[in-house]
Amino acid sequence: MTDAKKPTQIARILTEALPYIQRYSGKTIVIKYGGNAMTDDALKRGFAQDIVLLKQVGINPVIVHGGGPQIGSLLEKIGKESHFIEGMRVTDSETMDVVQMVLGGLVNKQIVSDINLAGGRAVGLTGKDGKLIQAKKMHLESSSKKKQPSEIIDLGHVGTVEKINPGIVKLLDSEKYIPVIAPVGVGDDGASYNINADLVAGEMAATLGAERLLLLTNTPGVLDKQGQLLTGLNNDDIQSLTDDGTIQGGMLPKLQCALDAVDAGIESACIIDGRVPHAVLLELLTDEGVGTLIKK
Repeated sequence: MTDAKKPTQIARILTEALPYIQRYSGKTIVIKYGGNAMTDDALKRGFAQDIVLLKQVGINPVIVHGGGPQIGSLLEKIGKESHFIEGMRVTDSETMDVVQMVLGGLVNKQIVSDINLAGGRAVGLTGKDGKLIQAKKMHLESSSKKKQPSEIIDLGHVGTVEKINPGIVKLLDSEKYIPVIAPVGVGDDGASYNINADLVAGEMAATLGAERLLLLTNTPGVLDKQGQLLTGLNNDDIQSLTDDGTIQGGMLPKLQCALDAVDAGIESACIIDGRVPHAVLLELLTDEGVGTLIKK
C-alpha cells in the first residue's frame, strides 16, 4: 500500500511546488549559508542539491556564507587565541590573513565544489573581486553605563558595508552561474575587512532587488516563551517581543538584518533552521515553510 501511494504523494508535492516555482522564476533569492548546514555532510549535500534545483527551474540563488567556527579552528591550530567583543571577532592583521584564507579559500571553494558536484555551475567570489563589497572600518562604541564619553573600541579589520557593486553577480546570474560570496570587503585604501555574513546578505539582497532573503541558523526561528515557532512578524511585533525579553542575544542582529532588508524593498525575509534537511526548498516551495517570516 505504501508503494502504491508513493507516486501520488510525489505528484502532490510537485503540484504544490508549481505555483511557487512560477512565482519565483526569474527572481533572485539571497541565501545566507552558515551553522550546522555548513558542517554536516548530509546537510551540505542537501543544500547543494536545493541550490542546483532552484537554478534549474529558473530561480537565481545568490549564496553568502559565513565560516566563524572554521576560522576559530584554524586560529587555534596556529596557536592564536580568538577574542570577541559584543559578539564580534577582534581581527588584527594576522587574524585577517586567516579570515581571508578560510573564507575566501577553504570554505568558499568547498561550497563551490559541493554545488558543482550536484550538477550546478558555481563560481566563488570574495567581496574584493570586482570591488563587489566596498567596506569601511567599523567603529564600535563601548556600552558603559557610567556617565562618561563613549569610548571607541578598535576591532581591527572588522568592517561594515559601504556599497555593493553588483555587476559581477548580475553577469554570473545572466550566464546561468551560481555566485557564492565570502563576506570579505575592501576599503578605499585597499585594506581588507571581515564583515558579518548576515549583514552582507541583507545588503546584497537590497542591492540586487531580491525577492526573498533567507538566513540559515541553528534554531527553528523566533520562538515564543513556550518554545512555539512565531512567523509573520513585522517591526512592531519584533519590538514588542524584544521589550518583553522573548527575543534576545544572537537573534537580535539577525532580525535587524531581516527588517533592514524588508525596509529596503525586499518582499520578505525568513530565518530558517539549517539543521532541517532541504530547508531551503521547504521554505520556498511549500505551503507551510519552515521558519520565521519577517514582513513589512
